[in-house]
Amino acid sequence: MTETAIGTRLTPAQRKAIVAGSIGNTVEWVDWAVYATLAPVFAGQFFAPGDETAALLSTLAVFAVGFVMRPIGGAVLGAYADRHGRKKGLMLTISLMAGAAFVIAITPTYAAIGIAAPLILLLARLVQGFSAGGEFGSSSSFLVESAAPRRRAFAGSWQQVSVGAGALIASFMGFVLTSTLSEPAMQAWGWRIAFGIGGLLGLVGLWLRVSVEETESFRRASGDGRTRGRHPIVGMLTEHPVAALRVVGITIAGTLTYYVWISYMPGYASKAIGIPIQQALLANTLAIAYFLCLLPFVALLSDRYGRKPTLLAFAIGFVVLSWPLFQLLFVGGFWALLVVELIGVTLIAGYSANCAVVMAEQFPAEVRSTGIGLPYALAVAIFGGTAPYITTWMSANGLGGYVWLYVAVAALIGVAVYATMPETKGTELV
Repeated sequence: MTETAIGTRLTPAQRKAIVAGSIGNTVEWVDWAVYATLAPVFAGQFFAPGDETAALLSTLAVFAVGFVMRPIGGAVLGAYADRHGRKKGLMLTISLMAGAAFVIAITPTYAAIGIAAPLILLLARLVQGFSAGGEFGSSSSFLVESAAPRRRAFAGSWQQVSVGAGALIASFMGFVLTSTLSEPAMQAWGWRIAFGIGGLLGLVGLWLRVSVEETESFRRASGDGRTRGRHPIVGMLTEHPVAALRVVGITIAGTLTYYVWISYMPGYASKAIGIPIQQALLANTLAIAYFLCLLPFVALLSDRYGRKPTLLAFAIGFVVLSWPLFQLLFVGGFWALLVVELIGVTLIAGYSANCAVVMAEQFPAEVRSTGIGLPYALAVAIFGGTAPYITTWMSANGLGGYVWLYVAVAALIGVAVYATMPETKGTELV
């Protein structure tokens, strides 16, 4: 067998690990996303009756608080995975996420137990945020370490595919339930079915993660005694500070453009241009489905030509095309929006197909999950989590015409980071 074949061919064990990791990650993100999907339905169940808008805002505030826990989860659970293994780390994250989903499914309403209802909801959501923060670093490390040397980007791309698939499944589950049940039934108990299914799927994901082998990279680090040295957070900050900052820089452009294109664009098109919200959401859904199919193929280009060329194509594309794409929206209609969405997600694929692998390649095994998880979670919370708010504020204050500039500046930061970082394709994972 040639060296190229050895470097590109996935063994049965590697394929099983990638499938199990991807399915488990999908389930994890179903449990995370179902909350946002059904928040308008169950909002009135957990807060004092009388003001539906206040109840919804309170429910969404609980959703936002979950993001606060993501950096903490990235630090604590990432360190756990670096100390005890990717497999144990991933088993812990999915157990926490599924357990919290079950708790939400059975929590009594405000009418039954008063203020304890929103407090339990808040605690469950904090646990889910904690779990989600640990999931990215652990799952990225697991997938990339499980790959053949010349298929690391391909394996890592399934981290992002599975995140998107989880959101789509949660959305579809909400569609089926709201289409099948009456509105009173849905508000009274139907939403609990979704959280219950999410919890059960979590058990399936846990079973899959129990069945896979620990990665060779972690076993080697453990055998060398590297996982028993200084705490992974200390090791990351003292021995790999540049790599940690680079993860933040890699993430800024990617997370901001992703949130603007995926979360903000449908509402912006509906309000600024007058496209019916149903058509805007349809265009968004079609674009996301196309995006998820595209990611593994862009990852193969990364495995062939390198991380830097594919990341630079993404960032330079947004620097050049942000203004024309936002102008194209004003041509009006569903098809113009769909074209804009498709071009945007095609560019974003250059980031999303690479993010797991290029971050994993910055660190040795003993700090890899922490090195990915903590800086990434901080960057997402600061730059991605605020993007919908900032863009909405800009539109509300007559600055909607400058959202393209907001995107272009973030992309320009990406160009600077990607152009100056070392190429990591072909480097050995240690």
